[in-house]
Amino acid sequence: MTTPVEQVDVLIVGAGLSGIGAAAQLGANFPDRKIVVLESRQTNGGTWDLFKYPGIRSDSDMFTFGYKWDPWPGEQALADGRHILSYLRKVADKWNVDEKIRYGHKVVSADWSSADKRWTVTAETADGLTTIATRFLWSCAGYYDYDHGHEPEFPGRAKFKGEFVFPQFWPEDLDYAGKNVVVIGSGATAVTLIPNMADEVGHITMLQRTPTYILSRPGKDLVAVGIGSTVGKLPKMVPFRNLRERAGFEAVRWANVMLQISTFSLARTQPDTVKKIIREGIIRSLTGLREKYMTRDEAIEIVEAHFTPPYQPWDQRLCFVPDGDLFKAIRTGKASVVTDRIRTFVADGIELESGDKLPADIVIAATGLKIKLFGGVQLHIDGKPVAASDTLAYKGLALSGIPNLLFTIGYTNASWTLKADLVIDYAVKLLKHMDKKGYEQFLVERDYDGEVRPLMDMQSGYLQRAAAEMPRAGDRAPWGLKQNYLVDVKTITGSVVDRPLTFA
Repeated sequence: MTTPVEQVDVLIVGAGLSGIGAAAQLGANFPDRKIVVLESRQTNGGTWDLFKYPGIRSDSDMFTFGYKWDPWPGEQALADGRHILSYLRKVADKWNVDEKIRYGHKVVSADWSSADKRWTVTAETADGLTTIATRFLWSCAGYYDYDHGHEPEFPGRAKFKGEFVFPQFWPEDLDYAGKNVVVIGSGATAVTLIPNMADEVGHITMLQRTPTYILSRPGKDLVAVGIGSTVGKLPKMVPFRNLRERAGFEAVRWANVMLQISTFSLARTQPDTVKKIIREGIIRSLTGLREKYMTRDEAIEIVEAHFTPPYQPWDQRLCFVPDGDLFKAIRTGKASVVTDRIRTFVADGIELESGDKLPADIVIAATGLKIKLFGGVQLHIDGKPVAASDTLAYKGLALSGIPNLLFTIGYTNASWTLKADLVIDYAVKLLKHMDKKGYEQFLVERDYDGEVRPLMDMQSGYLQRAAAEMPRAGDRAPWGLKQNYLVDVKTITGSVVDRPLTFA
């Protein structure tokens, strides 16, 4: 006797930041719907549970990185991974998300039936394959591979006798006290590792092929500190505590939204101005007040050699460091930066193309992520495979020609959650519209023949490596991705009745 396939209303793939948010708000708005979250791992939290390397933290402010409907508490601007994970799990508990999650379910395929207007989703479990049928499928699995990072071919790596580590799979027992450590890379992971290991190592070197734009920001959000103090003194004007706190949070959140947008806009319209601001900020961080730590000329020499990228600001993602911690590590002499290329690994370090050698007991390859869109789920329509690269993204949340599918991928130039919250708002509005009209299916029909580009159109190496596999995006609404929250607020939160969107 065949066991009937389980039927659900919405199936969410992934129990990280996006999936927790989606499940929380769908549950709140549709309490009678059967909502299931499938998570491949044994715990929730996604990125913030997976990554364990020293200093793991957000690189966006927490007032826009936290959910708008369940604000981040406190004044920390850039929070560490432990506190972010705690926040996510408290949200999951508060909004009854935990009861919707099924752990150890790795979704491998999803097949849409035009006749049944259902997705049949197949997942691997410890007990074998299982299938679930769902009206709506929502990918909240992000865009990178949890099982593999980007692993370049390093010449001579087999000769190296020390420890070789990937941050994505940080060994809990790694002892780096007093050791010579080389970190390969100059992105967010590298600039986080360096200052957080510097006090314990013998010396730590950031080895980069190309410099990155790095900007210091206060560890505590100055707007939050100021507003928190002011709001606390206004009990008579706003008599209810929760209203006072909500008003304060909204003010801080919007201040940070506008800071992100204006920084990105200024970088695009006046790149030379932004370069000067970043350059002067690094010089001040290195010299200290009245050139306490080094002379201005010494700082300029370091900046010109190691912090002057050959591209424009925001062609690749800008890195932020709290309270200039990276530059503090450099000026103390515990950390240094080398801009060069690897000739070969040797038993006790790395030989560079310049002829120099970096002694190393430990090498950490902070060489980036490996893209794996939608968790690697293979999509089919009526049994025929669909390639994401053949589709056009609609409002950055649905794909042309694929019914009843939503996805969440956050901003590359701002907080991930800003976009995630907008997708949640859209999903709630879309499902309510379909309920009201009695529709069972939505479908985005491609009516665009203009210029196309990769969905995530930046020069960052990890995105360039996967550009051919990504859905396409256009150059105008609703097909264009402007990476601008204010534009998306208008585009996404408007009416769901839109020309490319059809219902049945």
